[in-house]
Amino acid sequence: MKIKSILFSLLIPVSFFAQDIKNNPTSNHGNKFEALGTILPTPNIYRTGSGAPGQGYWTNRAEYDISAYLDEDKRNLKGSETITYYNNSPDDLDYLWLQLDENQQSSVKNAGYDGSSSIPKITTTGNLAETALPESDNGYGVNLEKVTDASGNALPFTVNKTMMRIDLPKVLKKGDKLVFKINWNYNIANRLEKGGRGGYEFFPEDGNDLYTMTQWYPRLCVYSDFKGWQNNQFTGRGEFALEFGNFKVSMNVPADHIVTGTGQGKNYKDVLTNAQFDRWQKAQNSSTPVEIVTLAEAKNAEKNKSKDRKTWKFEANDVRDFAWTSSRKFIWDGMKVVIPENKNEVMAMSFYPKEAYNLYSKYSTKLVAHTIKTYSEFTIPYPYPVAQSIEAANGMEYPMICFNYGRTEKDGTYSEGIKNGMIGVIIHEVGHNFFPMIINSDERQWTWMDEGLNTFVEYLTEEKWDNNFPSKRGPAFTIVDYMKLPKDQLEPIMTNSENIVRFGPNAYSKPATGLNILRETIMGRELFDKAFKTYAKRWAFKHPEPADFFRTMNDASAENLDWFWRGWFYGIEAVDISIDKVTVAAPDFPVAPKAKTATYKMDKALTPTYDDISKIRNRNNKNIKFEVEQDKTVQDFYYKYDRGQEKVDSLKTYTIEDNYFATTDAADKDKFKDMYAYQIDFSNKGGLVMPIILQFTFQDGTRLSDKSSAQIWRLNENKVSKTYYFSKKLKSIQLDPMLETADIDITNNFWGEIPAPVSKFQVFKQKSNGPIRGASAGKINPMQAAGKK
Repeated sequence: MKIKSILFSLLIPVSFFAQDIKNNPTSNHGNKFEALGTILPTPNIYRTGSGAPGQGYWTNRAEYDISAYLDEDKRNLKGSETITYYNNSPDDLDYLWLQLDENQQSSVKNAGYDGSSSIPKITTTGNLAETALPESDNGYGVNLEKVTDASGNALPFTVNKTMMRIDLPKVLKKGDKLVFKINWNYNIANRLEKGGRGGYEFFPEDGNDLYTMTQWYPRLCVYSDFKGWQNNQFTGRGEFALEFGNFKVSMNVPADHIVTGTGQGKNYKDVLTNAQFDRWQKAQNSSTPVEIVTLAEAKNAEKNKSKDRKTWKFEANDVRDFAWTSSRKFIWDGMKVVIPENKNEVMAMSFYPKEAYNLYSKYSTKLVAHTIKTYSEFTIPYPYPVAQSIEAANGMEYPMICFNYGRTEKDGTYSEGIKNGMIGVIIHEVGHNFFPMIINSDERQWTWMDEGLNTFVEYLTEEKWDNNFPSKRGPAFTIVDYMKLPKDQLEPIMTNSENIVRFGPNAYSKPATGLNILRETIMGRELFDKAFKTYAKRWAFKHPEPADFFRTMNDASAENLDWFWRGWFYGIEAVDISIDKVTVAAPDFPVAPKAKTATYKMDKALTPTYDDISKIRNRNNKNIKFEVEQDKTVQDFYYKYDRGQEKVDSLKTYTIEDNYFATTDAADKDKFKDMYAYQIDFSNKGGLVMPIILQFTFQDGTRLSDKSSAQIWRLNENKVSKTYYFSKKLKSIQLDPMLETADIDITNNFWGEIPAPVSKFQVFKQKSNGPIRGASAGKINPMQAAGKK
């Protein structure tokens, strides 16, 4: 079918006001290095000033027993759940809040966070329709059938967009639990058409669906010491805040579907063929991936759709969420991984359609294994029994399961860009098992605590996968283009998820880059790694807030990093340090000056030069006896001099000998005759303070390096100077030679002779990847040209 395009004129104004935090705005100091102070919340019994959980820290808990029925013909999900909610807080609760995230797909039940819109330059006839006023119901969103207590008595509830409030028949006190039940259903959306994290993808060539079931059940909101109920509406961006608990889930699906989800499958023997179950048992002891469901079996299932049904059962303990996937298209492979730090044996597994076979069969499960081992090294040992990667033209994370992309051309070849993109997204999404699935931050409020920290460790993991891996987030120079944008297009990292304009750079790249700068340039790897692991250990299976991270990094390293948090996380200034001037001086050896004489007129102070009301009243009080008058042994020269009892010739001439300098002798002249002084004047043009890193190149070709800590800017945040003494002449000085500080203008980072380029590099514009995320595109790729797969 041809697509008709329609052209429109386009004008998009952009305006945004960024936050600016200054302690002493009229001064050249006293701003950037001041403590965060009251910017951070006051420590208390729940959260300490060190960044650790306090002695009174608590978390509530929600446990689920769920049954789901997937109707593939109607593309409908029907569910029933029993929830046990434990109130461990010190507060009495008379209502609960639950999340109905699927309501965001509804045209009438969504959060109502409208976005600005304008006439597009190009649209299609399929997207062009008359605006319906009022908005009609598109049929999506949660349909609540029944909400009752454990005995079947109806519980009153109120739905507000993507949130549901249940009013309790009696107060839920500290230490009590509540058991209640919910029945619901909803129509499953086409994820590629409507967007979102969950839904189905239809494959027209074979007529099958691939379901990613996420945010699919009513879930308890977090009730915490720092906010109370986290019931901010789900708009589709700010992700999730959830309680930990145990899950028992059964999924009734078409009999030829392969299902996997959070946790461990409990009835594989009942739902797999004998051959598949034998391969499953083999995979549990294999150090290389074993195909449990083969490519041939998946292709056969695509063609011969069963009308029967099967029920798959899964269990997961101490997780904050449960997601699952179902399709007859899946190939399934797996292998055992042992985590060195805790000897935990983990099943690393992948599920993927034939469209991804040549990429996922080779890489996916091995990337899962590499990721959980590397993250365990940098954070805490992976505690769960399963880690899975699902190819679904997607990128989203859940406990023990994540959805990724990476498909080949029809002939099985792929581009290097698709391969590297797949590697990056698998590492990133599997890494989310740690942030936020275990170190359980509030994503609805602070995206960076989830995405930013995870992107940082993703970078470390990519680097340990392949030393030549083209990481796009992490190295300092990769954030420069974002940092040099006009200020009205920037916002601090410490910005609510819903209010970020440039979401990727702000919430992912900038925090990851900042942590890498801390690790490589400011703190050093050993100190940083210890502090970062301390944070992960302290807040595993808890709800950390930004202050807990900032304080822990300070506390565990003995580094006061408030200047860094203030500038990099709370501000929008950029790094731009400039070499303004270099003053060169040669040694001189003058004759030492002769001694000087001076004439002084000595003041004869008979009484002190100051007086006050207390002194006067004390003198007039005859009952007060001054110690200095009672004890004559403390009456020294000045006691008598002040009272005129000692005389000094105030006109006498005194000769003062100048003993500080003497004429330089021949040996020292010869020693220092080739010494040169170089005073380098710097200015802070960008506003964000950073260490000053210099590389000196001498005329004989040798080099030396030096680094001054960021504290050099403490007493003057705008201009500083640094003087060096060398016994040979400098040829050039290079500031930030390894591009460690994200300096946005390197044209002012050089003094002296500028070296000519020694080689050339080619630059091309990459072609579009096509409509399916992670699918190869283009007329031909190197694998095709070489005739290899």
